[in-house]
Amino acid sequence: MTMIRATKIQRGMLPLVVLALLTAGCGTQQQESAGDAYRSTHPTPTGISRPSTPANFRCPGERPTPTPTAARSSPSAAPGDHYAENHGFRTPFALYGQSRCDGLAAVARIEKALEPLRKSGDFTSASTRSALTGLGYPADTVESHENGPTAVGFLVEVNASPLCVDGTLNRDATQAHAFGGYPDHSGCDIPSGGH
Repeated sequence: MTMIRATKIQRGMLPLVVLALLTAGCGTQQQESAGDAYRSTHPTPTGISRPSTPANFRCPGERPTPTPTAARSSPSAAPGDHYAENHGFRTPFALYGQSRCDGLAAVARIEKALEPLRKSGDFTSASTRSALTGLGYPADTVESHENGPTAVGFLVEVNASPLCVDGTLNRDATQAHAFGGYPDHSGCDIPSGGH
């Protein structure tokens, strides 16, 4: 009978011992892990610690200070407002390096082709589309739409990278901008929804 009591007491002590061990490890100070110890003695080299920014160079015929080319700026919002975050899928990619130079060349070529239409006051969607397809862009990669009697908007998918050019032709100017498509979307048109 003595044996049975000792076993019951030992069984009753087991949960108390486990509880004592668990609470002993719950202090406010944590011991340094092996990974922390390694990182403190072997810091990450500075050249690897940050993501690199794509390199730019001066494109032919460009002014000395190259900047990324983008069609639209991202929407700004007050802190706590998630508009910009929720509409980030509509912010186009900027172009860098050779893609940027290709975009600037396409913009110059398109603006030059549309300038005679602006000077003659021809602000029709059909004329704009005809001038753009006349540059060799396939008809299924060119969009144009009239914005009232004296303005036309256009969008051209220059190549499948994608390299996109959009802009407006109006009485005052012909303006085009190159960009590199959109996140989570193929093609040059503005996506209608994200995730």
